[in-house]
Amino acid sequence: MKTQRPGWLFPLCCLFSAAVAWGLLVYPVYVIRPFRAQGPRELLVALAVIRFRAIGMACAVAGVLAATVLYWRCEHRKLRRFFSTLGVAIVALAALLSRVNVYELMFHPAGKPSVSAAGESKLDGGEMVIAVKIAGSARAYPIRSMSYHHIFNDVVGGEPIVATY
Repeated sequence: MKTQRPGWLFPLCCLFSAAVAWGLLVYPVYVIRPFRAQGPRELLVALAVIRFRAIGMACAVAGVLAATVLYWRCEHRKLRRFFSTLGVAIVALAALLSRVNVYELMFHPAGKPSVSAAGESKLDGGEMVIAVKIAGSARAYPIRSMSYHHIFNDVVGGEPIVATY
């Protein structure tokens, strides 16, 4: 009895699973990135994708694994089996990366702010800042930096403060 060739079904399953997995990974990061205006609908969709991403990733991984098992039953050439395993690895990589919270990586703590005189500052004249003046000491925290860190712990005029944006 001759085994039937898998045809186009396996590559289509792999491509579909990879597209779903990478779409679930990339779309929320694309929509919810800093300094980009988000529409209410696209933000709602991105948050829903994040909420249900684990289920979608599990389905994508299960789909590509099932397709690969069926493919291996029909295909006996080692090079083609290798490439089918590579398809599983691509979907699995997207699933693993989806478990990383990229927002924690982007918005990491600022650490100790550097202080310099206003004349020595590398800010351009139109840069927006949050200014604090306590007991004769003043600080300015650039909004651009605050957007990534959100909180600066500092001491101004001998008083500990928390500057936030």
